Amino acid sequence: MTNSTQSTESEHSGPVLTGAGIEKSISGPSGLLTILHALDIEIQPGEATAIVGPSGSGKSTLLGILAGLDTPTNGSVHMLGQNLSELDEDERARLRAGKVGFVFQSFQLLPGLTAHENVMLPLELSNAPDASERAMHSLEQVGLADRSTHQPLQMSGGEQQRVAIARAFVANPVLLFADEPTGNLDSATGYKITDLMFSLREKLGSALVLVTHDDKLAARCDRRLLMGDGKLAAA
Repeated sequence: MTNSTQSTESEHSGPVLTGAGIEKSISGPSGLLTILHALDIEIQPGEATAIVGPSGSGKSTLLGILAGLDTPTNGSVHMLGQNLSELDEDERARLRAGKVGFVFQSFQLLPGLTAHENVMLPLELSNAPDASERAMHSLEQVGLADRSTHQPLQMSGGEQQRVAIARAFVANPVLLFADEPTGNLDSATGYKITDLMFSLREKLGSALVLVTHDDKLAARCDRRLLMGDGKLAAA
């Protein structure tokens, strides 16, 4: 683990992520629809937590709120010691920069950038030094150094997800969010991606919040939480 990661953890002792009384309601054709009901969740440093449940149960909605990509109707989220509701969008982005990584089902790579440039992006946004060299090292870790100049559309789905994983881990994140990371991959490729993601996570000691419908993937986490009817329970 790097010194920068260690110092970040020491600055924010206790849980790296806490959600208290999280509710999310949206307006629907038949009136107000409540997706999340007063949820509480706490993630400790280095802990891997899987959130499982059927499609449409609110897993991804919760992940977006915990990551500060969406806001709750009620309740609060504290990330790395900061109350997200007290920060605007730019401030939340600055808080995440260099400390939080993301892996999405749809890869979320920028199509006009090469693999190397995609991986460099979070380092450049946080003004990190040696961005180019660190990005190449991260691509080497996922076995894609020889594809560094390729754009996403020139790569397979599995390669694109490996680029996304390289981007997620390039800044040695304290906290990683993963939303159905193998959902767009065949089972064999998915298992390889899973091994890679967990190997890097264990090496860096990153906390992981994983949304998945895959029981085998969830079983690799320290604990499982079941989402149903907008509520969380131990699985």
